[in-house]
Amino acid sequence: MPQHAAVQVNTPGHRYDIVIARGALADPVSWQGLPPASQAVIVTNTTLAPLYAAALQQALAPHYRRVSVLSLPDGEAHKTWETLNLIFDHLLGAGCDRKTVLFALGGGVVGDMTGFAAACYMRGVPFVQVPTTLLAQVDSSVGGKTAINHPLGKNMIGAFYQPVRVVCDLATLDTLPARELAAGLAEVIKYGPIADAAFLDWIEAHLDALLARDPAALSYAVGRSCEIKAWVVGQDERESGLRAILNFGHTFGHAIEAGLGYGQWLHGEAVGCGMLMASDLSARLGLMPAAFVERMRTLLQRAGLPVRAPAIGIDRFVELMRIDKKAQDGEIRFVLIEALGRAGVRPAPDALVRAVIAGHSEPA
Repeated sequence: MPQHAAVQVNTPGHRYDIVIARGALADPVSWQGLPPASQAVIVTNTTLAPLYAAALQQALAPHYRRVSVLSLPDGEAHKTWETLNLIFDHLLGAGCDRKTVLFALGGGVVGDMTGFAAACYMRGVPFVQVPTTLLAQVDSSVGGKTAINHPLGKNMIGAFYQPVRVVCDLATLDTLPARELAAGLAEVIKYGPIADAAFLDWIEAHLDALLARDPAALSYAVGRSCEIKAWVVGQDERESGLRAILNFGHTFGHAIEAGLGYGQWLHGEAVGCGMLMASDLSARLGLMPAAFVERMRTLLQRAGLPVRAPAIGIDRFVELMRIDKKAQDGEIRFVLIEALGRAGVRPAPDALVRAVIAGHSEPA
């Protein structure tokens, strides 16, 4: 594996590498040792296909007799059954067998849908994550969560299905729009409060370098984020306990996404705002000092992320959070910060939750 591929994911049934290197897409070593097959299918979207599909197709050509490309419509609004069926249509139309390898070239939407298709097609074919956004490189491409959205809830239909490799080419972040970069930084920031207080200090000190796309800063941020996620996933692959801490800010964030309509806010934008709300809830419960809430607000604002939720309405907000996958018997459970670098999952009094929503939302 390339020199920078220092991160390994080990779950009870799977072991795979996360390659993190600038230029990994063109490095032949990135693609060595993958499952043999006669066909490979690159699943991407209409935005990324013109940028990277030909390069990946060329890199894979020595390994497969045929490498085809399927370009899906771009955006969270297309993370649906209808779009998923386009992948199955392509696989069946191309005569793909159960050894065919799928390559997810794109952000979280492409990765989630390709992984879900791989889990379902012929009851499971191998797939490789090739994330091209910061958010996908530090979060969604690692750990085997695959899904599509339902109008009532985000990622509610899916499967745990691990990739055989993750290849993060940091050069793809050069073409990432500034808004997408900020959205990815939300998932980087997340790892500090839940697992590594020193990493939170590092992010604050190097945020300007990250926003300027400094290669060394991005390499460290992606690598450390993947290390933390790999550590968590290795202990709890199917989110029966510890892995839930990775959803810090997501209970509030998913409600924002569903309440607005998918794609109005980027996932990372909703998570960033949700992290501030969860931080405030942690403080109101006496777990963290008020200064922590302001520290998070300052950092999120510096990263260019929204810190006030849209006017969804408190009742609707709470209703959407009850559909969250962490909910039990209709009781909403939140990832809260118990100490800097440590998180836990617990319920919270309804009155406090409503006060947090009111205090961090635009007026109706």
